[in-house]
Amino acid sequence: MKFTDGYWRKRDGLTVLHPVQLQDTSAGAGTLTAFATAKRVQGRGDTLDAPIITVTCSAPAPDVIRVSISHFAGHRPRKPDFEIAADPDFQAQVHGNELTSSALTARFADGDAWRLDFLADGKRLTGSGWKGMGVVDTAEGEHYVHEQLDLGVGEAVYGLGERFGPLVKNGQTVDIWNEDGGTSSEQAYKNVPFYLTNRGYGVLVDHPGKVSFEVGSELVSRTQFSVAGQSLSYLVIYGPTPADILRKYTALTGRPALPPAWSFGLWLTTSFTTSYDEETVTSFVDGMAERDLPLSVFHFDTFWMREFSWCDFEWDARIFPDPPGMLKRLSDRGLRTCVWINPYIAQRSSLFAEGMAAGYLVRKPDGDVWQWDRWQAGMALVDFTNPDACEWYAGKLRALLEMGVDAFKSDFGERIPLDVVWHDGSDPERMHNYYTQLYNRVVFDVLREHRGEGEAVVYARSATVGGQQFPVHWGGDNSSTYESMAESLRGGLSLAASGFGFWSHDIGGFEGLPDPAVFKRWIPFGLLSSHSRLHGNQTYRVPWLFDEEAVDVLRSFTRLKLSLMPYLFEAAGRAHREGLPVMRPMVFGFPDDPAVTHLDRQYLLGDNLLVAPVFSEAGDTSYYVPAGRWTRFGTGEVVEGPGWVHETHGFASVPLLVRPDSVLAIGARTDRPDYDYRDGITLQLYELAEGTRTTTVPGPAGEPATTFEVTRSGGTVRVARSGAAAQWRVRAGDVVADVDADVATCELRLP
Repeated sequence: MKFTDGYWRKRDGLTVLHPVQLQDTSAGAGTLTAFATAKRVQGRGDTLDAPIITVTCSAPAPDVIRVSISHFAGHRPRKPDFEIAADPDFQAQVHGNELTSSALTARFADGDAWRLDFLADGKRLTGSGWKGMGVVDTAEGEHYVHEQLDLGVGEAVYGLGERFGPLVKNGQTVDIWNEDGGTSSEQAYKNVPFYLTNRGYGVLVDHPGKVSFEVGSELVSRTQFSVAGQSLSYLVIYGPTPADILRKYTALTGRPALPPAWSFGLWLTTSFTTSYDEETVTSFVDGMAERDLPLSVFHFDTFWMREFSWCDFEWDARIFPDPPGMLKRLSDRGLRTCVWINPYIAQRSSLFAEGMAAGYLVRKPDGDVWQWDRWQAGMALVDFTNPDACEWYAGKLRALLEMGVDAFKSDFGERIPLDVVWHDGSDPERMHNYYTQLYNRVVFDVLREHRGEGEAVVYARSATVGGQQFPVHWGGDNSSTYESMAESLRGGLSLAASGFGFWSHDIGGFEGLPDPAVFKRWIPFGLLSSHSRLHGNQTYRVPWLFDEEAVDVLRSFTRLKLSLMPYLFEAAGRAHREGLPVMRPMVFGFPDDPAVTHLDRQYLLGDNLLVAPVFSEAGDTSYYVPAGRWTRFGTGEVVEGPGWVHETHGFASVPLLVRPDSVLAIGARTDRPDYDYRDGITLQLYELAEGTRTTTVPGPAGEPATTFEVTRSGGTVRVARSGAAAQWRVRAGDVVADVDADVATCELRLP
């Protein structure tokens, strides 16, 4: 929200108070409170009619400082709140006008000029200066608090959830407000009031409702954020690297659960409004098998339930007369199954009367159930602030799991009204974005309870802060165009910069029928994402409906992904343990390279793979290669960086480069994602530097199972194995060593 008219003036109808002068400070146990007047005080008379703005600093964890700004402090606490995991054993140090949290310091300036600076290891990161903080009253009686943090020259801002515009948010206005707006607008399904910059810090605005960001779009040298009310709280998180910032941010807001290995394989769906029954499903599964296309999961979209009855969690008996038998038949073929759900209960559903009678549905202030006709006729909304409603909803899902369902696509969760009363008294504005957190937690928890730790996976569309704990998330309703393919990638990278470890998208686009060229170009992008799904709206996405080349391209990249599973699942384990996304913007790997700052048409997959999807039918593409001797995966050709590469690719290839000084663990199977990665593992060595590096092969729960220590000394490479393994192989270009299972070391001589 903008409050100014140019640099000097405020917009008409606004009264704004800014801290002008620090009066004094008060220190507590690990806290420092500053009292600032909104006018200059030079004598006792000036203290009359002088509003005070109170700013309190504290530290919930090392390298993190919370800043709380308030004008009037007499408001009642409002729910919900983000769950912030403070370190109970940590306490900040206070010295004079400074509060220090490990390497991060907040400093209030002495003297007449108001200023709050944030410093790390003695270097200023950012700060709030003249007219940075503000308390705003409107002519209509509304109240807001804003903060403005300085942006340095060349400083770039990332994050704020899954946003489909430019990856760097400078110059943008962003409202944190979940909407069902597709992927082609400024709206987003996953809004996260957190950003990080390439200057070494991140900022989380601790408000679950609407937060308005002006990222260099009101004052071009500042990031402004504002909320309604009389108070504002935010956390500054010091890195210094983007990866470090995310580690600390996810330590506060939750690390992703580890999805099961089988979920990394190819998912195929019925599509949305297409006509299907068990015969259709079987024909798709048979068609994939006949064409040697590895398939891991089959998903039943909305019409597995009868129309106008979503959600009653009952299979439409007209087209699925034997659901348990069908699910078993699919399971016997080695497939997992997923079914679509949402948190809305149509009036025709048998659950409507049941939920209404028990008080499980959200109500209006007059006590009536809130309803509307959008999406489903007369639909209501499950009230997940009611523990009994959560258990009721979870019970419906348990019945499906006991029937043989393996996963849920937890769709929607964005269309949350404001003219309602919540069971626990939550504030409607704060619940609008937060609802998705309660919804996806219920779904994820019942999966974890039923299937066990490490076996739960959802396919969720909406999210907010903390939503990364319940993977996987997909990018929503994109279109079947190259432009939408590119915007989908931007959304995924933006979400990764917001702390989400796992992400997917509809291969080929959801809306419309993709041209065969679009579909084939999208396949490598889809398979070189953490999770991979074929899904559409009104048309099927089985590849033979496009052309035979599409079948070949899908087979090739599906097999490639399955062979990469030891590497990918190790990256998944790190996402779970450290909060570092599997897919990530280039700046995460090369924070000191200014050329990567704005790159949003390529990405890193794990630490060591660079992926640059091709966005044209002709295959002409360009991408940036950072410094060093990179290697094309599969061909061994070396690409020297730094610099831009311009080339043309057929449908069967995509720029996929291995970082210098890398050891990739390549699996021996290409038919499924969940196998013993140690059995026949190949260690591929790329442009090794002198010294030692370690590669870990994960076990079925993501735990480190076998470790290889690879040391280069001159022209000799020595590999030492710790942990069990079957026969294994080491490859460096054309030099190959096959090693028996009972041998723990080997040496290679490089040419």
